[in-house]
Amino acid sequence: MIIWGMEKIYLVSGTIGCIFIVISMIFSGSMVSGDRMRANFATETTEHRDERNKSTLNSLYIALPNIIVAALFYYLRK
Repeated sequence: MIIWGMEKIYLVSGTIGCIFIVISMIFSGSMVSGDRMRANFATETTEHRDERNKSTLNSLYIALPNIIVAALFYYLRK
């Protein structure tokens, strides 16, 4: 806010939200091909799958409020 002022504040929140969405997609394993996904599913244990799903959801829980705040700031600015 100090550097850009309130006109560009939605960029900070939106960038953080987008970064955490990408992290969530990477942790979920959705960025790989079908055969790699099938191999990962067949070789991972239930504990590893639960840990991966927890990391995915936590990243998504961080991303969603940031995206919502960015959208609000963007529309309130206009």
